[in-house]
Amino acid sequence: MIERQTDTVRVATSPAVDAVEINSVLRNTYLLLGMTLAFSASMAWFAMAINAPYLGLWTLLGWFGLLYAIHKTANSAWGLFWVFAFTGFLGFTIGPVVSFYLQAPNGAEVVTLALGSTATAFIGLSVFAVVTRKDFSFLTGFLTVGILIVFAVVILSWFLDLSAFMGAIGGAVVLLMSALILWQTSAIIHGGETNYILATTTLYMSIYNMFSWLLLLIGMGDD
Repeated sequence: MIERQTDTVRVATSPAVDAVEINSVLRNTYLLLGMTLAFSASMAWFAMAINAPYLGLWTLLGWFGLLYAIHKTANSAWGLFWVFAFTGFLGFTIGPVVSFYLQAPNGAEVVTLALGSTATAFIGLSVFAVVTRKDFSFLTGFLTVGILIVFAVVILSWFLDLSAFMGAIGGAVVLLMSALILWQTSAIIHGGETNYILATTTLYMSIYNMFSWLLLLIGMGDD
């Protein structure tokens, strides 16, 4: 038996009850993730249809502002509103990027390969985490430091010419996002993450960043 301490009463629950709760979080996370990805894709298509401009650094302002709103409201119905606002916004911002690649001679192949690679990686990593039930919490420190370093380098790339290192940076981001998918899925399975809105947000960001940088890497390889 496992005992949980609440604010007012001590409740005893069985491992079976915990398993049901964990499966519920996992199911809700992937259901919401599927809906947000579909909404994000529709917003990307809309941005491409109206020939929206690339927002550049403004993307980061919207990114952090909406992330803040999600974390402040994650335990209420408003959290659902903000997670759709967040994913819709990022979908809209990536639309011009996809349009840029599609204008290249082999652009459609690049975009398709990036999408396929992202989907394959996400499904494979998720299945591995679920089937093996391995605890990837040991990646917490590595992910925290790695993401901070990559974020700082990406910010610098807006002001310095780091084009010679973009391949290495992109490879590091893809590896970090792969590790983040394993870490977040593992956290759900082992009860470390019980909020499906926050879990969805983390997985969406992993997919978004992986796709964005695979576009760059595959585009570089395809010249």
